[in-house]
Amino acid sequence: MRSLTEQDIRGSFVNCSKGEAKRLFVPRDLGERVWSELDFLGWRDPGAPDRGYLVTERADQGRLTGVALRFQPARRGFLHRSMCSLCLTPHPRGGVSLMTARRAGTAGREGNSVGAYMCTDLACSLYLRGRKIPETGPRFEETLTLEEQIARTLSNLHAFLDKV
Repeated sequence: MRSLTEQDIRGSFVNCSKGEAKRLFVPRDLGERVWSELDFLGWRDPGAPDRGYLVTERADQGRLTGVALRFQPARRGFLHRSMCSLCLTPHPRGGVSLMTARRAGTAGREGNSVGAYMCTDLACSLYLRGRKIPETGPRFEETLTLEEQIARTLSNLHAFLDKV
């Protein structure tokens, strides 16, 4: 992924108003990120524990696409495990959450939304590359190459974004 500026990020959102995009929290460490290891930029809002944001570069559309997400903090049992529907990383307890995004346009204004189970910290790219390890230990070994796993993750992400 190419490096992004705050202005790039704020202008990419498709499911919130320009005013909402102007007010949302944007990470302050954009200059320190290792962009070559990110397939999308995902972050949580420290001031609003039920909000997260995701921005990706859509090569098929030639533009950035950002979505505002909401989720409920998980309250699962000690032995419960879930799997992210984007990167297929298994997590214990609250490591995966149902992220919902208001749909763009009229449908979103009418209250329609779509959802997907995603890594709660939105760090799928880092889990794929082994830069971040889930609490349960390393991800399971796959026969797919890293490039194929990245392509699958982006395909899953784009399918979710197409519904927004």
